[in-house]
Formats: sequence, C-alpha cells, structure tokens
Amino acid sequence: MGIENLIFLIIFISASLLFAKNLKRIIRNIKLGKDVDRSDNPALRWKTMGRVALGQSKMVVRPIAGVLHILVYVGFVIINIEVIEIIIDGIFGTHRVLSFMGSFYNFLIGSFEVLAFLVLVACVILYIRRNFMKIQRFWKPEMKGWPSSDANLILIFEVLLMSAFLFMNAADYLLQQKDLYIHAGVFPISTLLTPILAGLSDGSLVLVERFCWWFHIIGIFGFLNYLVISKHLHILLAFPNTYYSNLKPKGEITNMPSVTGEVKLMLDPNADPFSAPASETPPERFGAKDVTDLNWVQLMNAYTCTECGRCTSECPANVTGKKLSPRKIMMDVRDRVEEVGKGIDKNGQNFSDGKSLLNDFITPEELWACTSCNACTEACPVNIDPLSIIVDMRRYLVMEESAAPTELNIMFNNVENNGAPWQFPAADRLNWKDE
Repeated sequence: MGIENLIFLIIFISASLLFAKNLKRIIRNIKLGKDVDRSDNPALRWKTMGRVALGQSKMVVRPIAGVLHILVYVGFVIINIEVIEIIIDGIFGTHRVLSFMGSFYNFLIGSFEVLAFLVLVACVILYIRRNFMKIQRFWKPEMKGWPSSDANLILIFEVLLMSAFLFMNAADYLLQQKDLYIHAGVFPISTLLTPILAGLSDGSLVLVERFCWWFHIIGIFGFLNYLVISKHLHILLAFPNTYYSNLKPKGEITNMPSVTGEVKLMLDPNADPFSAPASETPPERFGAKDVTDLNWVQLMNAYTCTECGRCTSECPANVTGKKLSPRKIMMDVRDRVEEVGKGIDKNGQNFSDGKSLLNDFITPEELWACTSCNACTEACPVNIDPLSIIVDMRRYLVMEESAAPTELNIMFNNVENNGAPWQFPAADRLNWKDE
C-alpha cells in the first residue's frame, strides 16, 4: 500500500466515523421525544414510503420543481454508485477496477455522465429560481441567513462535484487515447470537454485527472458529513419519516388517553372513578411546552424538513398575513432539540437552560393563527405533520395555563355550564321552532 492509498484510507475511515458519530447524536435527539406506536398496518406503510419517498409522488404536484428535484435526486444517487469503484481504487491503488464488466461497465459510465450533466443543469436552474426569480416561499423571514445560504451551498457544491466528475472522465479519456490508462468506459458528455484539455502535456493531464478524482471523492465524504448539519438530512430521513407518518384521516385529532379516560368516566353513570389501576400515573404534562413533550415522530419530522416552504405557501393563515409559518414551526423544533441535545452533551441528562419551545421559539400568536385545515400536512413532500405539533402546544396553553383567546374561553365556559357552545341552557335549544 502506497502513501496515497494510506492517505485515502485515513480520510475514508475518518469521514465514516464522523458521520456515524453525528448520525448517532441525531438519533439520540430524536429519541428525546415521547414514545408513540406507529407499527400498525406495515403493508400500507411500505406502500406510502415507496410512493412518497422513493417515487416522489408529492413533489410533482408542482411539475417544474418536481421534475428538477427528481433529476437531482435520481442522478446524484445513481452517479454515486461509482463511489464503490472509487473507494476500491483508492484503497488498493487500482484504476477503474470494475472495468472487467465490459460492455455493462461502458453502459454504466455513459449513463453516469448523462445523469451528471442533467444534475448539473438542474442545479443551475434551481439556483436561478431560488435567487433571481423571487419565488415568494424562498423569501419568507425564516429563510434569512443560514437557511438561504444552506440551500445555495448545496446547489453550488453539487455543480462542482458533477463538474469534477466530468472533467475527471475527460482527462481519463485523453490519457486512454495515449495508452497511458486502460481503455474502459464510454464518455458521451466528457468528450465534449476534451478540447479544453487537449493542449495539456501527459503529466498535466494526469494531474487534472488525479485532482478531479480526489476532489470528487473528498467532496462526497464532505457532503456525507454536511448532511447532518443541514436541511439535506431529508435525503436519509425521508424514508423512515414517510414510513412512520400518520395514516389516519387528516381531520382526526389524536386524543390524550388520560383525558379520554376521564371523559368516559364522566359520561358513564355506573363507572367507579376509583377503579382505575393503581399503576396508572397522571401525565407529566398536558400537551407540549418543550421538545421533550413531543413524540419522537414529531422530532423526526423536524429533522426531515426540507425547508421547501410548500407548507407555508399553502397555509391560509400565512397567505392572509398572519404570523404563522408551518415551515418556521418545524425549523424552530429542530433548532430547539439541537439546543437541548448540546446541553445534554455538555451538562448531562438533567440539563435545564430555563428556556422552552413555547415562547422562546414559538409564540402563542403563531399557534392560535392556525385554522387546523391540514393544508400544510397535505402539501409536504415527505408527509411532515406541523399541525400535530401546533395542536399539542395549544393543548398545553389551554389545559395547563388556561391561556386560550377570549373567544375560546367563552365557548369553553358555555360547554361546561350549558353542555353546548352557545350562551343559553340546553332546555332552550329547540325554542327556535316556536318562533
């Protein structure tokens, strides 16, 4: 093993270990959420994952963005199959080790080149759409600063990676023509770049090929570790997120078992309120004040958010100028759980910074602006459910702090006193028929 192979092996192992460490941290943060059972109906769950995550069925609702995203998604994933060959070559000092596959190898390399070109073109178009076409959902307040830079960085990075891949093949092709490299592969796109490199010496061509080879593979390793600190983690989490998504009708609100039990006792005249099992303990908190009050699926939703803004652009509250942005809700949850996770790493499991998701990140004004219409959940390309978080946080405001808007408090009092939301007793409900 030469020094070059040793350096590659060290970089490969270091990048893999760093990725595993960061992924383990994210999984730990997701597990800070409360348990919820999403093991029902596995057949439908697999079907949902295949249709939504793999098939990108909800992306193409907006055809232009959907097609461009599919090109980037499919192209980038398939092209990176070649990483297997690059890793083998890097460790053992070989060159195009899989070329023994003959014509199939030629087909693969040719396909990779076409896809790389399509990815490059798609990324350029997406960059222009995001930065110059002033599409409203990309210019909301929550997208200022890092969120906007994050999206642009990944597009630029993918353009550089695809360019390096094509120039690597162009130099490789020229070296093959000079019988300095083994003859392997078909290069329908990179041969168009050969005039740029044609005047270079043999040594310079080798330098270009090696530089692009190293840039491409180190870029892949860098991209792998960039995923865990950016919104692009959805590349990995979209699959479990859609599998564990809520399969119930979107209008069905999940009730707290403890509250449901209390209501059933009130409605059953023969029930013994003291007959509940002794093992039952009251819930720690009604609803959600902080991220640890949410369930693990909701926290995974936050990490899966692509920040595409489709939810916010469909939200009637946001469209009419209210403060609520479902995308911001998900971004705030992710920021808060990251903050809590770092605090636990530094100070232990009992860490407390005196802050909470409610008020410090999300205001009651945002929560009460929600109409519970589920437009955000319907629009999300990966089945994220912002409404469930909003409902849980509003539940805390009502049941723990009695902090509902005046209009709702009036209705609550009427239900308690009159058994109906109106300000008259139940005995008068049918008086309208006598008028």
